[in-house]
Amino acid sequence: MARNFRLMVAQLNPVVGDIDGNIAKARAAWAKAREAGVDMLALPEMFVTGYNAQDLVSKPVFHDAAIDAVKALALECADGPALGIGGPAVEGDGFYNAYYVLQRGEVSARVLKHHLPNETVFDEVRIFDSGPMSGPYTVKGLRIGSPICEDAWHADVTETLQESGAEILLVPNGSPYYRGKHETRLNHMVGRVVETELPLIYLNMVGGQDDQVFDGGSFALNPHGALAHQLGVFDEELRIIELEDKGEGWKILKGDMAKLPDEWEQDYRVMVEGLRDYLGKTGFKKVLLGLSGGIDSAIVATLAVDALGAENVRCVMLPSEYTSQASLDDAKDIARRLGCHYDIVPIKAGRDAVTETLAPLFEGREADVTEENIQSRLRGLLLMAMSNKFGEMLLTTGNKSEVAVGYATIYGDMAGGYNPIKDLYKTRVFEQCRWRNANHRAWMQGPSGQVIPVSIIDKPPSAELRPDQKDEDSLPPYDVLDDILERLVDKDQSVADCVDAGHDRDTVKRIEHLIYISEYKRFQSAPGPRLTPSAFWLDRRYPIVNRWRDPS
Repeated sequence: MARNFRLMVAQLNPVVGDIDGNIAKARAAWAKAREAGVDMLALPEMFVTGYNAQDLVSKPVFHDAAIDAVKALALECADGPALGIGGPAVEGDGFYNAYYVLQRGEVSARVLKHHLPNETVFDEVRIFDSGPMSGPYTVKGLRIGSPICEDAWHADVTETLQESGAEILLVPNGSPYYRGKHETRLNHMVGRVVETELPLIYLNMVGGQDDQVFDGGSFALNPHGALAHQLGVFDEELRIIELEDKGEGWKILKGDMAKLPDEWEQDYRVMVEGLRDYLGKTGFKKVLLGLSGGIDSAIVATLAVDALGAENVRCVMLPSEYTSQASLDDAKDIARRLGCHYDIVPIKAGRDAVTETLAPLFEGREADVTEENIQSRLRGLLLMAMSNKFGEMLLTTGNKSEVAVGYATIYGDMAGGYNPIKDLYKTRVFEQCRWRNANHRAWMQGPSGQVIPVSIIDKPPSAELRPDQKDEDSLPPYDVLDDILERLVDKDQSVADCVDAGHDRDTVKRIEHLIYISEYKRFQSAPGPRLTPSAFWLDRRYPIVNRWRDPS
């Protein structure tokens, strides 16, 4: 006689620290699961606290409240389907990343994470203890093994579950995006089902948390690796997964297969969702930014409108005598195309006042980068004043190329609460603008069509802090610079590797030096969405004081 099991997976967006709100979201999903008549509802890893809560989860008053909330949820959800939910656990002197199974008004099972990730953005070894490998739990007669996130990347946990009687694998995750991550996950999970010959359901969360964006993309695999379900990316979704055993082992019945976007769309969506959630989860509703007429501020303005709507974005042009007419025209043009508020605030009067104030101190000294930085810092001061007065978060607009080599003014154009393009190299900024002009999606709140003027994309980049200035006066061409940066930063290659790839050694050494001496700037820079596994912040942690240079 055939056996059947109906599982609802909840690909949802928790908020770190909002225990009550996350529990309410779990409760609402459970009510829908009960209405649908399923046997179990599954929520992602650490859903009760939100993820990644970092050291907050170690605070006893916080994790005790989370554990109490799970127990209370069990009582509330006694009459209906089982509920799986991630949260912290305390056992003796140990502190664990756990997955709770709630049935009949109590915690019927609790799985403790065994393998703790301790690389890139993860620090779980310093926060949690490693739990023992355990066997499956039972829901409606089905023995379910739940390796928690990292546990499913290692064969020993899933093999132990299979050997101890697990009939299916349900993997709760808090797995953040980086470019190409879905394929990596899928390949690892195919390995697990081939090894164990068990069906596997991979459940991920969605939403932004600081620099990390969780992209969802949950899926289900049958034994031998055949894809049976594919959820979409970035959007919340409740999906019922039907399982059946006709005497030859459990199989997942074929379900909907969401089409996954290409990397350009996913990167753009990460920047939109990262900004949207950073604002929403911190309580801000509006943003402002300096709109220079250049490509970086143009894409940031577009991202902001797509994330928040034009009515919530203020663009400010702060011209000096070095601002070209083309930049004035382009800034006004893109603000009009996007439909957002546009102000012009000249900096000449303020700059003259600062120059006069400093004249006695600077007498006899030649003008240099100091005067250029005064312009940038004056703009930062004015933008921050507007941010304070209007209650709008200031966005900063430096791309990864500039952030890498310090081609930005600390307390000037680096001022701001969030940087949507912090992990996007300049060459990709150009391509991302072209992509946005050619594509529009339902999740974008901005208009369709060519929102970024071609004149902005085509003109040579310039900070416009002195007459006829171009970025290439100070830096190599961006295609050269970005290739060197990708090798030194993203791939951790040596100077010799870069030279072997065809780059001039003196240029590579200069870029290497700029990377190292700019660490103090990055240490004080605004967060931004992570697009790669080598983003500046938690992925790459270098000392500020550092005399080492590659001798190769």
